[in-house]
Amino acid sequence: MLYGCPRRWDHRIALAAVLGLMLSPCARAQQRPLWEFGMGLGGAVFNDYRGATSSHGYPLPVPYFIYRGDLLRSDSSGVRGLFLQRRLVEFNVSVNAAPPVFNSPARAGMPSLYSSVEVGPALQWHLWAGDDRRLKVDLLTPVRDAITLSGPPHSIGWRFTPALNLDYRSAGIAAGWDFGLLAGPEYADRRYHEYYYQVTARYATGVRPAYDPSGGYSGAQLLVSASRRFPRYWIGAYLRHDWLQGAAFATSPLVQTHSYWSTGIGYVWMISASSRMVESDE
Repeated sequence: MLYGCPRRWDHRIALAAVLGLMLSPCARAQQRPLWEFGMGLGGAVFNDYRGATSSHGYPLPVPYFIYRGDLLRSDSSGVRGLFLQRRLVEFNVSVNAAPPVFNSPARAGMPSLYSSVEVGPALQWHLWAGDDRRLKVDLLTPVRDAITLSGPPHSIGWRFTPALNLDYRSAGIAAGWDFGLLAGPEYADRRYHEYYYQVTARYATGVRPAYDPSGGYSGAQLLVSASRRFPRYWIGAYLRHDWLQGAAFATSPLVQTHSYWSTGIGYVWMISASSRMVESDE
């Protein structure tokens, strides 16, 4: 495996991608511009990696880009290509990102880990929607290959993260706010678990024995989000909880906690929008 110190620019690319994906707004069913663009600031607190007790807070740029094309969209589901679109299912391209790991006490004396991006196919199953589409429930089934951003770039393994996704566009006193809830298990192959949780004999110590994880179950996640779009700006926040009990790597000496929280918040100023309007029901 190839490890090394990630470059500073790669840190910011991956972290901005993470925050942008977590804070992606929910669009409403109505006529909307073909594209909208904005830029803002935000902050996020991440554990160094899933299972670490050390964490870092990052001030980050928050890019806001919505595109509602026929074959490519960027919206609350992330950046995706619409290769198959039916009433009950869509076939998309799923994108995710992970921050680098550096200065983690549990990994003292071990190489830092690169930032990574994840890309792969995803089926999105539309399970249920209210008559007014204020409440929607989908099943997301993305399979992604994780690729480092430095080094040269190389694959570090595959991940499968099925999840139930609930979107609610509020009415009444909270009108204008969009709320989301996502929950599900995570799975990864052996190479991915090795990248984060393996301890080779070279880096073993008296309190950090050698360890070689297997592939399989990677724990579970629960994420809640809230956002609101105003005429000239947008605000959003998310809160995520991870459970690692029973994970294939749970006994790694690099795992210091089996339950933890992460959070982020962002503010975006709207810069420009297309004059062409299209129908959007997302």
